[in-house]
Amino acid sequence: MTATRGTPTSGLWAATLGFFFGFAAVSLFGPTAHQLAGPMHLTASQIGLLVAVPSLSGSLLRIPFAAWVDTSGGRKPFLVLLLLSIVGMAGLALVIHTLYPDHLTHAFFPLLLVLGLLCGSGIATFSVGIGQVSYWFPQRRQGFALGTYAGVGNLAPGLFSFLLPVALSGFGLGTAYLAWLAFLVVGTALYFLLGQNAPYFQLRDAGTAPDAARTRARAGGQELFPAGSAVDTLVHSARVWRTWILVLLYFTTFGGFLALTAWLPTYWLEYLGTTAVAAGALTAVYSLLASAIRVLGGSFADALGGERTALLALAITLLGAVIMTFSGVLVLSVVGVVLMAAGMGVNNAAVFKLVPRVVPHAVGGAAGWVGGLGAFGGFVIPPVMALFVRGGSAGGYATGFVVFVALAAVAMLAALLLRVSPLPADATERRSERV
Repeated sequence: MTATRGTPTSGLWAATLGFFFGFAAVSLFGPTAHQLAGPMHLTASQIGLLVAVPSLSGSLLRIPFAAWVDTSGGRKPFLVLLLLSIVGMAGLALVIHTLYPDHLTHAFFPLLLVLGLLCGSGIATFSVGIGQVSYWFPQRRQGFALGTYAGVGNLAPGLFSFLLPVALSGFGLGTAYLAWLAFLVVGTALYFLLGQNAPYFQLRDAGTAPDAARTRARAGGQELFPAGSAVDTLVHSARVWRTWILVLLYFTTFGGFLALTAWLPTYWLEYLGTTAVAAGALTAVYSLLASAIRVLGGSFADALGGERTALLALAITLLGAVIMTFSGVLVLSVVGVVLMAAGMGVNNAAVFKLVPRVVPHAVGGAAGWVGGLGAFGGFVIPPVMALFVRGGSAGGYATGFVVFVALAAVAMLAALLLRVSPLPADATERRSERV
């Protein structure tokens, strides 16, 4: 009889490790894009596009690759994305060592865009890991497992925002890219050695018939099983109206999280007049808090239910956004940012507690829609907030937070709709029986 490898705990930590390394490597590109743009004499809009392309590919690639989890279990799409990210990082390192700065002309701009898009593949591992971890864990522990996975993995940008200035000043741009490339290669190798699919996928890949594999996996504790092909899971999950409610919730708080990591450094500098070091530190604190609290938020969602947790978290986010809209002093703004970080992090955990419950027969497909379109908010929200900064008025950096006031209010209404129209008590059990 074929034996399966790994446990839910090892499956969780392997996926978390892979996501952390993939996200950390990408964190180098955005802050250094301005240095690459200088010798090429790029316009402001071209610089903005260069900075944004990893987030764009990292968001949109989540949709097809997360759906692939429902047919493969997650290991293959995870490795493909990490390898694509390695190609992007290696290409950038080569460009810097051979062309930067004297020979890096405007003609290389399209090449940098392509390499930036490839680097963004590391971000897309998030939704792959959501599906992979979900298949390992029972429903009652989904909040804890997914909160831990996302919370620890999302610590990468905040942690590396502290390390990046030291690396650039101490080693230079070229060496920093080689170090980050080596970091990504090591992480990919570790995931290759440690990452395992849930038992059903292992048994099926070993030649066990699907029905027998499902029976054995269920006897071992696996509760969720896929509905079919990648296209099937995307179609199934798209037909569930609750999927689109979760997209809205995640757009507000994770797309918002990505947007604020880009917006806050300028907010602190231009609006409140802090030093560049202080602006970076305050932004890093926001990023770390919003990420770390997802772990606690997942446990809250297990205990209180995903809908209740989302409503509470969105209310906190709304309060923080209101404070930020009207604040003109540093202390009050710090309070507002802390509230937004806490609310966003907890809501992000609640959303993925709800994904396996709402669409248990197509977890990968649903995770793709929610993670991909939700993260797209990081690409959309900053330009909308920038509309409030007119004529060089610094006050617009605060007024722009009205965007989050509106988003949080609408998301609360959507979460309330989920709360008042819950799934039938036996819906999860019936749907998890499908293959």
